[in-house]
Amino acid sequence: MLNVIQLLPDSIANQIAAGEVVQRPASVVKELLENSVDAKAKSVQVIVREAGRNLIQIVDDGVGMTETDARMSFERHATSKIRSSDDLFRIRTMGFRGEALASIAAVAQVEMRTRRAEDELGTLIRIEGSDIKAQEAISCLPGTNLLIKNLFFNVPARRNFLKSNSVEMRHIIDEFQRVALANPEVGFSLFHNDQEIYNLPAGKLSRRIIDMFGKSYREQLNYCEEQTPYVTVRGYIGKPESAKKARNEQFFFVNNRFIKHNYLHHAVVGAYEGTLPEGSHPFYVLFVDIDPSHIDINIHPTKTEIKFDDERSVYAIMMAAVRKAVGVYNLSPSLDFDSDVNFLSGGRSGGSRPSPSDSKADIPRPITPSWSSGSQSAEQKPKTERVTFRTDSLDKAAGSSFDMPQKPSSNNWQALFKSLEESAESKPTEPVGDWLGPAKPVEPATSGEPVESEALTLGSRANQLQDASAVVEDENIVQIQNRYLLATIKSGVMLIDQRRAYERVLYDQFHAALTKRNGVSQQLLFPKTVTLTPVDFQLALDLRDDLINLGFQFDELGQNTFVIRGVPTLTTGENEEELFANLLAQLRADTGRLKLDRAESMARSLARRSSQRHITRLSLTERKALVGQLFASSNPSYTPTGEPVTTILSLDKIAGLFR
Repeated sequence: MLNVIQLLPDSIANQIAAGEVVQRPASVVKELLENSVDAKAKSVQVIVREAGRNLIQIVDDGVGMTETDARMSFERHATSKIRSSDDLFRIRTMGFRGEALASIAAVAQVEMRTRRAEDELGTLIRIEGSDIKAQEAISCLPGTNLLIKNLFFNVPARRNFLKSNSVEMRHIIDEFQRVALANPEVGFSLFHNDQEIYNLPAGKLSRRIIDMFGKSYREQLNYCEEQTPYVTVRGYIGKPESAKKARNEQFFFVNNRFIKHNYLHHAVVGAYEGTLPEGSHPFYVLFVDIDPSHIDINIHPTKTEIKFDDERSVYAIMMAAVRKAVGVYNLSPSLDFDSDVNFLSGGRSGGSRPSPSDSKADIPRPITPSWSSGSQSAEQKPKTERVTFRTDSLDKAAGSSFDMPQKPSSNNWQALFKSLEESAESKPTEPVGDWLGPAKPVEPATSGEPVESEALTLGSRANQLQDASAVVEDENIVQIQNRYLLATIKSGVMLIDQRRAYERVLYDQFHAALTKRNGVSQQLLFPKTVTLTPVDFQLALDLRDDLINLGFQFDELGQNTFVIRGVPTLTTGENEEELFANLLAQLRADTGRLKLDRAESMARSLARRSSQRHITRLSLTERKALVGQLFASSNPSYTPTGEPVTTILSLDKIAGLFR
């Protein structure tokens, strides 16, 4: 019988190893940047063409290599930092020339020029698919210049699995950001197709964060530090009010190596407890310094996941450090006991207490309706208080409806009240939402009785649609805590999550606009300017057509800046800059997790974002319309992400609650 087991040639073995190390162009950028940092470089330049498909060039001013080291760095299992098995548990560096170079050279055309400062001549090496084509002495600058050309040229199947240039470039920028944040003392620059993306001078960590993410981060950074004999935590955290909807600006570094650790993330979020809006994620760049013997970095090929020998202690120290920073910098909301809530400095907006030297006109006075006078009868005073309360609540509700009706003047409350009375008199038989009994007619308003809240219908696109399915008895729809709707059906009671119902309805409308390319835009009276990160700027350019189909209208205005001229009509009333920036950030976060097409991903992201503002009080007409829209949607039972929208309590189940 012939022997069937044989040793693989080095070229094939290197290609197999490359499958673990070189997954995409971003993997090459990561490995070579870390090599440059370990080579003690003070300046590193990254040049990329076609998102790394055609060229990745890394130029550094590090220590360089000798002729022998340059050749040995491309051999399998070559390394400069491990001499014995004990060294595996004392690794603090990223790696010097070696290890990854053999894998990269197996699937690309590689050209390396390197020279030490004390040598007169450097070394040039050319390799194609693990085959050394040339090695000669040349004249070059001190440091190392690596060119990776035509990645996966000899593995076409791997090349075909690469994503679009915009997606691959976003991965490259992510890896670039991680290495640049971990090494602020090193200057970094990044160019893509001859366009400068980043130019980061060497400096402090705070300067690096501001240079990388924008000047707006200057006001939200707060230093965080906690030192113990076991571990040291340091870095910067963001203020709660600057938290974003997408979780994409959160960085952990253990011994200056970027990691992903959900357990530590839970500790950071726990320290913000009570200060973050629902669904928001804080910004943080946190470094953990610990003895390498207490961690295991070899549980993942890319070393982005590690294990601590005492995770609970690290968790507690991390939470204490962040919580201390939150307290020291007064990030938590606090009560101002010096302010007088009975006095405001004009209108219904709050103001600070003026100094005695202020003019008499600026002295705060009690709020008094403009139509109030001393000649009013005592019977009208209760009505005044009622209207004041209703106006505040209506303003809040109107700000969350689909269509923003023209807001009545706050200085003409009497006219508003008269319009409410006329509305009630014109519809004396409109039913109210009393689900315990039959609908009762509403009596016309009189001077001594307050107007029922159900007599007013807010402007909403929901009112333009048909009533709900006949399954739900419309007159028996009740709202609970501005969050849930309770509707009676023949078999019992249906409970509807209001926010999720809006998410389902909005998703269908956004997805239809994208697929039919008929999104309607609401023009802005004053165009808004938004500055994005380089990653999101590139993403917006790539998704320009889809964003226009949704209803966005925007133009480029300088580097990483857009001017927004229009937004989708279904999102009017929101902050346009935040809506645009958060949508792009959410799309970028979803790219790596979800295997969805663009239309699906964009419709999901925008629907979830827009549904948050619909946790508000609805009139009876709006409740009916929402239920009607929900049952007319493609899937009334679940949101686009699979969360349940409705649940039914049968009569038997209700009866069981009383046994």
